[in-house]
Amino acid sequence: MSDQEMSFWDHLEELRWVLFRIVIALVVFTIAGFIFIPWVFDNIIMAPTRGDFALYRWLCALSRNFTFLPDFCDYSFAIGKLQNLEVGGQFFRYMSASFYMAMVLGCPYIVFEVWRFIRPALYEHEKEKARWVFALGSVMFFIGCLVGYYVIFPMTLRFLFNFTLSDVIENQFSLSSYMDNFVLLIMAMGLVFEMPLIAWLLSQIGILKKSFFKKYRRHAVVILLIAAAIITPTGDPFTLSLVFIPLYGLYEMSILFVKADEEED
Repeated sequence: MSDQEMSFWDHLEELRWVLFRIVIALVVFTIAGFIFIPWVFDNIIMAPTRGDFALYRWLCALSRNFTFLPDFCDYSFAIGKLQNLEVGGQFFRYMSASFYMAMVLGCPYIVFEVWRFIRPALYEHEKEKARWVFALGSVMFFIGCLVGYYVIFPMTLRFLFNFTLSDVIENQFSLSSYMDNFVLLIMAMGLVFEMPLIAWLLSQIGILKKSFFKKYRRHAVVILLIAAAIITPTGDPFTLSLVFIPLYGLYEMSILFVKADEEED
């Protein structure tokens, strides 16, 4: 049945099946996650709590050549054991970690289902571009998650662990607090890296044009700098630039995917 022949209820029924298939896929990925979560937790989730984490070693090597950079050569840095303060806390975190892992791994399939749903509404000349945009959206989501995992979360974690209000106060993180921040920062960066895809979608329905990005480029630079400063509270320019440059790059990339104004066509 073509898009022109489908009624509102036909579209609603198709959307219901799209959501159903997505839920089934997430359930399958979550069940698979139950098997691997113990290894994932020890070797991936907890890795930023140790001084030999990849980012710390890379920054240490970099700071030896550039003395103006912060010193990351303290391999003795270690948060130690997390504290579980809730009855059943470890069990529920086991379950939630499996679900979040399913969300990340299932992202390409979710994007594919969304693409299949909106494809009939597109003109032929739009479908080819849309196919590449959605494929790029999946890749960008993973890149965003990697940036969150390897840069944003470790830098934030290390700063907050070393920050002290008073010498009589010792920082000890709970399992709940650690996992909430871990998931929030990584998933947030994954979504932030979807900016080009979101810009394209808004452009297709007529909300965004190229002129909008060009007109407010200076405002965007200020907003992105503030956002980078909030995400990375360390305060040094090097760490700030690690976050700001990718964000600004996403802004410029979004311009490539939005429609031009009529006078530019």
